[in-house]
Amino acid sequence: MEELLVVAGEASGDRAAAAVLARLTEMGAPLRAFGLGGAALAASGMELVTDLRHTTALGVGEVARRAWDIALGHRRLMQALGRRKPRVALLVNYSEYNARLAPSLRARDIRVLWYGAPQIWAWRPGRARILRRSVDRMAVMLPFEEPLWRDQGVDAHYVGHPAREGVVMHRELARTHLGLTPLAACVAIMPGSRPHEVMSLLRPMLEGFDRVRRDRASVDGRVLLASSLDPRTRADATLLARSMHVPVYEVDAQLGATSVLEAFDATLCASGTAALEATLARAVPIVAYRVGLATELAARVFLGTPNVALPNVLLGRRAFAELLQREVQPKRFAQELARALDGRRELLLACDEVETILGAARTPSQEVARMLVPWLAREPWRERAATASAASAGAA
Repeated sequence: MEELLVVAGEASGDRAAAAVLARLTEMGAPLRAFGLGGAALAASGMELVTDLRHTTALGVGEVARRAWDIALGHRRLMQALGRRKPRVALLVNYSEYNARLAPSLRARDIRVLWYGAPQIWAWRPGRARILRRSVDRMAVMLPFEEPLWRDQGVDAHYVGHPAREGVVMHRELARTHLGLTPLAACVAIMPGSRPHEVMSLLRPMLEGFDRVRRDRASVDGRVLLASSLDPRTRADATLLARSMHVPVYEVDAQLGATSVLEAFDATLCASGTAALEATLARAVPIVAYRVGLATELAARVFLGTPNVALPNVLLGRRAFAELLQREVQPKRFAQELARALDGRRELLLACDEVETILGAARTPSQEVARMLVPWLAREPWRERAATASAASAGAA
């Protein structure tokens, strides 16, 4: 049975990788997966050598604070790598860590598929020259990334974005499931999947939401907490939300927030996958991004795009509000949330435009699984698969 190393250090990557493993299981690929991940990968049957809850960090300061946990997790991963000797690795997002890991994998003759390419269009484009020597193939999530990476000499393929894949509750069913007030304007509050994001963004988001709620006749909301958060952060966030009379909904590790987002009219969210998920669910995003001073100074030097939110990047303009650094204040959240609710009809046109840019609906987990199968297939399984395929063709 083939060993497969999987490294997914963020909640969105955890779900995306778990979906790929599910597809590989459906295809009958003989493998045992191990590596770094979270609850979704664990539920899919992967052995968690390192749990992402102990290693996820954002920005220079938080990485420094969690350096011991990250180093310990990396040591465990490398020890497992030495024992199990996989021939194939699936790296998902988690750019800074995976960019350092990939060269050591190639040095061990491990084939590397990176799903969710580093955003060289936004941050440190010079990394591409290094990464092209460390990756066999890339499965990219945004359409413009394929030619960008191919120009750098990387075998890149656009597979679609996992935000468009998965089970989705329709609006009324989702509202009932969440216990939202009928006919109210409903707001999702998604402060992020990393502890630092949550503790930095949740309070001003809640206070901004409360200002809008007090000014309007019928507004309801829910705090959506990521499954990847550690127990202490989840408990602190829940206590804060309840103190402001906003119910908490704990997002399912495998389904993600996408399953319920159609219930909402607008979303206060941390920058990242959540902004795109909200856009595709037509829950107009107000996107926030706040990091420490050291990371902010570095971003001013290296940031290569005027927009941070993925929907705005795809559109090439700032259609959706972005609150960055010092703009992350209750007053600004309230202002932008009021504008989103009042101008929702026009903003829904921008949501539709984003969906058009992403192109025809794809099943990225299936496409990534198909890329992996030839690398995982040893001779006996390949022969069985070929026989089954020939038999199916004959029956047809």
